[in-house]
Order: sequence, then structure tokens, then C-alpha cells
Amino acid sequence: MRNNIQIVIVEDDKDLGAGLCKALKDDSRSIVSCEDLKSAREQIFLTKPALILLDINLPDGNGLDLVREIREKKLSYPVILLSANDTDSDIVKGLELGADDYVTKPFSLSVLRARVNTQLRKSEPLAVGEVVTIGGYSFDFARMIFSIDGEEVSLSKTEQRLIKMLVSNRGITLSRDDLIDRLWTDGAEYVDENALSVAIKRLRDKLKAKDYIKTVYGLGYMWVKDDE
Repeated sequence: MRNNIQIVIVEDDKDLGAGLCKALKDDSRSIVSCEDLKSAREQIFLTKPALILLDINLPDGNGLDLVREIREKKLSYPVILLSANDTDSDIVKGLELGADDYVTKPFSLSVLRARVNTQLRKSEPLAVGEVVTIGGYSFDFARMIFSIDGEEVSLSKTEQRLIKMLVSNRGITLSRDDLIDRLWTDGAEYVDENALSVAIKRLRDKLKAKDYIKTVYGLGYMWVKDDE
């Protein structure tokens, strides 16, 4: 894990916020706690946090609006949402806006720590690899720079890992279970299958890759080879 990283916790429940700070702090991390969107915006946009833990229901607004702002500014900080709302529609909305994970209250602190650690691992630079060029696409996995016909496309950390897996296995069907395990859980905890469907849709839309990212019904997904 990287040293001297910062985690921003946005939670208006003071007792829960204090518990989260205590549970997540260690020698390699500094924790900043915010109780509303105003202070969260000031902290997030003036610094470079390694991860944001964000409650949805806050006294001065909705945390989903902050997720939208973060992604509109093309910032790829991992965001884990916290909420008592556990309906599929709420989960899908959060993920579609660009959140990387979603934890419903009440939750186990040990499970939350595992999810935080998973997102922090994903944020670390991936192994240096070649620049892959496919048609008008250029995928620079060393620098995490992606472009279509020379125009750069901003991808979240989850989308970066997803496209790397698909492109590295061109012509091979990757099962849903395998993708879910490698993208979110590392086998450690449950993730709603909607998360993968949402991530695939967002990736297709951003890369305009409906002809490349193929759904293999009942199995999973693949990046098709040029000759297929």
C-alpha cells in the first residue's frame, strides 16, 4: 500500500464518523472527516484524496450530487457510498453516476475495511505494459491514458481495470463471476451483479465500443478480435 495517503470520510452522524476514522486509520493513512457537502467539497477539490467514503443523505444535500461533480471534473478518486437506501434503483443510480462501490447501513466495520483496502489496491499503478492500439483506440496501460481517434477519454479506476482485463484477453469470454471477483471483491465480500452490468454499459458508452465489447449471453463478456 502507498504511504501517506488521505481518506476523506463524509458522514453527518458524529458517532459513526468517529468510529469510521478509528477503524480506517493506520500509520500509512491520514483521515479527514467532514459532516456536510460544503466542507467535503473544500477538502476534496483542494487536495488529492486516495479514497472518498461518502454518505448519501447529508444535512445540506445529496451525496450523489457530489459524485456527479467529481466525475464531471474528470477526477478518478475511488468513491464508496454509504447509505441506508438498499433498493436496486438507489444502488444502480449511485454506480451509474460513477461510484466505485456501495455499502448499505448497518454494516460490519471489518467488511468496510476490506472494501476500502480493495479500492486502494485498485488505485495503485498497474504493472507497466505496452500501448495497445486497436483501430482508432489507443490504450496506454502504463500511464492509464485512453483515447479514441486521438481524443482522450476519462475512465474511473474500475473502468480502467475492466478495459485492461477485456483488452488483455481479446477474443476470450470472461465470466461474470470472474470479472466481479477481480474488479470488486477479491473473493472477500458480496457485490450486487448490477454493478458489473452498469460498469460494462458505462464503458461501452464512453468508448463507443458496442461493436467491440460483446455480451456472451449466459456466460459473460469479451473484447472481440478484429477478425471476428
